[in-house]
Amino acid sequence: MHETNQPTAVRRAVRRAVIGTTATAAVLGLTAGTAAHAAPEPPHQLVRAVGIGTTEAQRVDAASVVRLDPTPDVMLLSDYDFVHALWQKARDGGEKYEVVRTAAEKTMASTLAADHVAYIATGVHEAYRLDQQRERDRAEAERVARLARQQAMTVIGITGAPEMLELSDDNFVRAVMRHPASGPEVRTAAAQALAGDAVAWREFIVNGAREAHKRDVARELAELEEKNRKEAELRRNQAARKNVAALFRVPMSPGLLDVGDDNFIREMLRLAPSDLKSSELFRAAQNALLSSRSSDWLDFLYTGADAAYERDDAARREKLAAANRLLAREILSAGKATGFNPNLVASAEKALATGDAAVAEFLSEKGQQRARRQTLNLRVKRSPDQWLPLSHSGVNGAAVTVGPISPQAVPLRQNATWLVLPSLAGTAGCFSFEAAGKPGHYLKNTGDQGLIVLGANDNTQAFKNSATWCPDLKGYVPGKPAAAWFLWRGKSNNFQVNVNQRNELFTSGPYGEWRDLLYAYPAWEVAPPLAP
Repeated sequence: MHETNQPTAVRRAVRRAVIGTTATAAVLGLTAGTAAHAAPEPPHQLVRAVGIGTTEAQRVDAASVVRLDPTPDVMLLSDYDFVHALWQKARDGGEKYEVVRTAAEKTMASTLAADHVAYIATGVHEAYRLDQQRERDRAEAERVARLARQQAMTVIGITGAPEMLELSDDNFVRAVMRHPASGPEVRTAAAQALAGDAVAWREFIVNGAREAHKRDVARELAELEEKNRKEAELRRNQAARKNVAALFRVPMSPGLLDVGDDNFIREMLRLAPSDLKSSELFRAAQNALLSSRSSDWLDFLYTGADAAYERDDAARREKLAAANRLLAREILSAGKATGFNPNLVASAEKALATGDAAVAEFLSEKGQQRARRQTLNLRVKRSPDQWLPLSHSGVNGAAVTVGPISPQAVPLRQNATWLVLPSLAGTAGCFSFEAAGKPGHYLKNTGDQGLIVLGANDNTQAFKNSATWCPDLKGYVPGKPAAAWFLWRGKSNNFQVNVNQRNELFTSGPYGEWRDLLYAYPAWEVAPPLAP
């Protein structure tokens, strides 16, 4: 039973702590004392935050963020358990709650009541605002990417092919390369883009296709110029106007080909969609019109519009990339705080070091699933050390075993790969291990001194308790920073884990003296995933 009536002095102290904890601190970093993982002095017992320091209104508002039903049972949870409930809903909600989930994980790594209160009162809302901004930025990027396809098709002269807009980036590039309207320069540029990566495909769509088409036009005009210089210049001007009209998303009409250069630019400004009014493209057109020199108008038509459009595109990319880098750093920080997500930490560090495209891939739903994969090794021998992976058979209710796995045994490697997640039961500092290849199935105990099996989550409290594992004596295995002795918490005792003669895991008895744990029972290590 959770205590709901705290002494007034305690509640005031918590409120004072909240006032001193800003929303930014709750979302982007907890206090320096949060979740320290130095080697503990034995016997080490993890502390669980208890009590309620938040109001009903704060809880209802926080629950509304992730659409958590504020039932009476939920409203009576301790602050820590309430944060855990928010985390679970955020995790179920997928990528749109990425910042909310990450901030909750960082909060759950703390044993400070003020951190739990701060997250509920302000942190979850600030995190959700960041998630919403990322969602808007992604939607804008997708809208602009679709417009870039239309612009490329318009400039090249590809008509009557709306299905091309629905293709993936690489297939769109292929379709452009094969289309009869594409000239030799466009086809060459498309082939070069296809030889690259996703960044090269996007660059071709946004800028490369139009630039290549310009080279095709320039080649045609060079041939024409030998015969008719005046006609060549006219066609060059018309091609430039068509390109600029595409950038402004203005339908090209015969009348726009007949007006003077300055009036053409005025028409672009007049007909431009409202979302372009604050763009570099719009400002560049305005600046061109401020000049009375016809050469400045031509410069805008021939090169200035493209340069401004590229600046707009670069600014959009950087805005989204900056938000992605910030979130990746927060995931990295949260992963380091738990101490048991080394693959997540390594993946985040690699993505941040590689570049913006790698960060975006890391943050995607598939990227996060890959990054959170780990293998659990058990130290079955001490002299010399021998660590072997835990694996399941894929059968619900079947015992989890420990043993060597061949590098060539792909299915077995998959069965020895787990997702390290915060405890399903909401126990501070503890974890649950989900089978990477069998979502919804967890490493669970079957009772006091029972077998440890693969179990399907039925969302009951009993299951959540059975699938919760608490690390003890972290840092006591030399050279193994992500190793500890994982205990299962029963109703009245913590139980050690051992291996029987069939190499099956079982809980072998209540935890007593820490020296017995060190020398009589195998430690666990969270290691790189056997199935990346």
